[in-house]
Amino acid sequence: MTKVTTHVKNHRHLELGLSDEQAIEMYATMVKSRKFDERMLLLQRAGKINFHVSGIGQEVAQVAAAFALDRDNDYFLPYYRDYGFVISVGMTLRDLLLSVFAKAEDPNSGGRQMPGHFGSKKLRIVTGSSPVTTQVPHAVGIALAAKMKKKSFVSFVTFGEGSSNQGDFHEGCNFAGVHKLPVIFMCENNQYSISVPIHKQLGGKVADRAIGYGFPGLQVDGNDALEVFRVVKEARERAVSGEGPTLIEAMMYRVSPHSTSDNDLAYRTKEEVDLHRSKDGIPKFKQYLIECGLWNEELETELEAAIRKELDDATAYGDKAPFPTPESTMLHVYAEDAEQGGQG
Repeated sequence: MTKVTTHVKNHRHLELGLSDEQAIEMYATMVKSRKFDERMLLLQRAGKINFHVSGIGQEVAQVAAAFALDRDNDYFLPYYRDYGFVISVGMTLRDLLLSVFAKAEDPNSGGRQMPGHFGSKKLRIVTGSSPVTTQVPHAVGIALAAKMKKKSFVSFVTFGEGSSNQGDFHEGCNFAGVHKLPVIFMCENNQYSISVPIHKQLGGKVADRAIGYGFPGLQVDGNDALEVFRVVKEARERAVSGEGPTLIEAMMYRVSPHSTSDNDLAYRTKEEVDLHRSKDGIPKFKQYLIECGLWNEELETELEAAIRKELDDATAYGDKAPFPTPESTMLHVYAEDAEQGGQG
């Protein structure tokens, strides 16, 4: 890839502790996540895959948060729109394509789970399940283990604003607050809980709920990559220094339908969606990099070509890979699987 030579100093990413290379990698990861998502929508409409839950409009906050964490040691409990996040912490497009095609090699679940239900032992991505918010108390439990074992990792968990109305959220926050656990809660407030708009879900801010549990809560513009990076980085510093949890409410908008089974125009207007599409944080971050002298249209063209090739390769591989055998249905169900040589 062509490199832009720059001597620009004192830009915001440098002040926050991000190198030029890391800032560029953040942007490239956002674009990769967006292109993946757009490809999945096409594959579903073409009848190649059965289902997709999109994260378009939420990538900026996901990627920025991941880059603010310790991606070699922390534990991650993402929710089902977090493609930008899981790509940031090491999941490949091939991994994701094997999942959407439900193939035996799928590292998330061996083709058993719905797409977007991530899991990777080596990447410390804790397996998610379909009932919303169950990942919150799990993240708190992992943070408790960190404190008991005197380890310096934190757990990071995401969820939608609708999930913040569930009992699991409140129980997890209360326990984490009482025991000052090293956990970061990030609500990806995308304005809709399936078809229910935010004004019918919440009487106040999600972030303000942290006050009742005795730890900081703050609201941040989820389309501002560097601001999300800053608040997550500070939350992590608080966690590892023994100051306890932080609740971050990243404000964003779910540009795409809830899923490929959803007709979103039944509950919102095209004009509303277009208005929020114009606030997309990916072009904003691109413009920032251009102004810093780190990016240009030639590099953009090269990046898009490289992502397209990777996507094409991953799509072809996932499409051709074998499905799980019927005999594998009972693997990972009973304890004796491990003794029989089942995958651990």
